[in-house]
Amino acid sequence: MIIAACYDNTDGTVFGHFGRTEYFKIYTVENGSVVRSEVVSTSGTGGHEALGPFLARNNVEVLIAGGIGQGARVALANCGIQLFPGVTGSADEAVNAFIAGNLSYDMNATCHHHEGEHQCSHGEGHHCHH
Repeated sequence: MIIAACYDNTDGTVFGHFGRTEYFKIYTVENGSVVRSEVVSTSGTGGHEALGPFLARNNVEVLIAGGIGQGARVALANCGIQLFPGVTGSADEAVNAFIAGNLSYDMNATCHHHEGEHQCSHGEGHHCHH
């Protein structure tokens, strides 16, 4: 199984805004344990509309995130990626909690607006291309 977390590279926590994440930490899980992980930059992916397809190209099956807008939720679903939003704290601990079946998350978590410059209703522009 491949799990990704929106990643704050400064402190190792789950980044709070999917559309603005600059990094994902991607974990390979085998037999209930993380066997490999790597931090990948979203730089050059083509903006937030391309994040779902970027994850799909990296064979991600599960995404652990902080806040996330409805358009991004649709894009991830179209890519076959299972979403666990509203997660805070250490990304590594969140992945281990997911593996153990006790991840604390909030399906109603949404993205946060930054001084009105970001709108979260852009669902039609999100498409998954493998």
